Amino acid sequence: MSFCCGASMLGTKGTLKHYRTQVHNVPLLFCPVCHRVEVHYKVENEYEILAEYAHGDGVSEIDFQDFVMEDDESIFGNCVNREDEDPLVIVQSQIDISLDLLSVAKQIGDEKWTEELKKRLAVMSRRRARLQHNNR
Repeated sequence: MSFCCGASMLGTKGTLKHYRTQVHNVPLLFCPVCHRVEVHYKVENEYEILAEYAHGDGVSEIDFQDFVMEDDESIFGNCVNREDEDPLVIVQSQIDISLDLLSVAKQIGDEKWTEELKKRLAVMSRRRARLQHNNR
């Protein structure tokens, strides 16, 4: 499980640009709060090798899945949520986790972490309210 700014990152697949080469279907981790994206740590080395070779060969687009076989369940098995889930379920799960972490931060007296988590909870609460409003 990967964390970013008080939220657990979501598992997804997407396209990354490596110089002039677009690499499609790359397993990624995405932060629902700050929107940071990173290559999933289980395939980071494979991505770097494939992207460098494709760029060196002058390929403009390449599909990661054509060269690296990864089972979605095994690669995203440690992610709390996946991007293809209901957005409201994702946000509620993120809020629950952040509330648990907030309790820990308060117990150990970490004021900086407590404030960071409160800011993240505010962001996710607003997002949940928007999603609930849009679902009506």
